[in-house]
Amino acid sequence: MRNSIGRVLEAARFCVGQIVVQKSDGCFVLSHRDDETLDHLQVFRSVEDAIEIAKYDDTGNYRPLKTAPNLRHGWRLELDTLEALMRALDYFYPGRLAVFAAWKKGKLQTTPLRQTLDRQSGMYRVAAKISDSQIDNLVADFCRSDGGCLRTILWKRDADGTVSSTKLPNEKFDPEYDQVPALKRPESPPPATIPLLCQEACNLLIAECRKMVKGESASNL
Repeated sequence: MRNSIGRVLEAARFCVGQIVVQKSDGCFVLSHRDDETLDHLQVFRSVEDAIEIAKYDDTGNYRPLKTAPNLRHGWRLELDTLEALMRALDYFYPGRLAVFAAWKKGKLQTTPLRQTLDRQSGMYRVAAKISDSQIDNLVADFCRSDGGCLRTILWKRDADGTVSSTKLPNEKFDPEYDQVPALKRPESPPPATIPLLCQEACNLLIAECRKMVKGESASNL
């Protein structure tokens, strides 16, 4: 994986989700993109610190979805090696570097939402009963970059290749597009960016599908 994305990771400055990474005096410095120009940040130097930084948002609420656009502010993580950088990024955004590496190699396989739903069992089996119109609305709300999730959606709704939601902008499906909302002033020059790719609907979305089906069922009783 290192060789396939090493060129990006070795860049003087690049972004992953809400994180900006810069090389300074031989080490890698990570911070929230909003805090890049701030000086008085809490400094961390252990790769495991990324686990705690990523755990809660600014108000102290737990972040079940690590790719949600609510990474907390006010920190600076300094790491000495590329290996430590890769581990930290995997703590911040679990599995995303591996997915990006597979995509770069042309080996990433995606799974349609209907296929993911059809293989559910137990209490989640009912999620497969969700209608196309419900999927259209749910994905548009749950997966939107502004307040939902920063991943770029690569999976389709079904085996026919239907777009996951017609209510999301085309940029939501474009790996070349930076899903993080633009800052108030444009960056010059724009940084290299590693996209957070989504090859399959996550467990949280499946749970929301179940809730929607159960809610509709309850309202019809």
